[in-house]
Amino acid sequence: MSKADYEGIPRNKIPWDPKIDYNKCTTCGKCVEFCHMNAFKIEEENGKKITTVNPNSCVVFCRGCEGVCPSGAIDHPDETQTRRVISKLKNNQITNSAY
Repeated sequence: MSKADYEGIPRNKIPWDPKIDYNKCTTCGKCVEFCHMNAFKIEEENGKKITTVNPNSCVVFCRGCEGVCPSGAIDHPDETQTRRVISKLKNNQITNSAY
């Protein structure tokens, strides 16, 4: 399994990425410092610093950044729904490989 896969499923097909509430985000950089997978970075846009997300870098089911964000600006998709998506993708792989 490569870094681009999760349990044999291409990572870019799995809807698990952090969402940033920009009304709460202070661009403090704690998420950038925390995430060893580089799911976050701070960029400058129109002269203003903003935190951006690289969605496919986020480890599936990791929520650690939520706990380090002092303003509570980070959230993730529903875990149960994400597990359903992964299950469907796995079932589709099995069905497609049978032919």
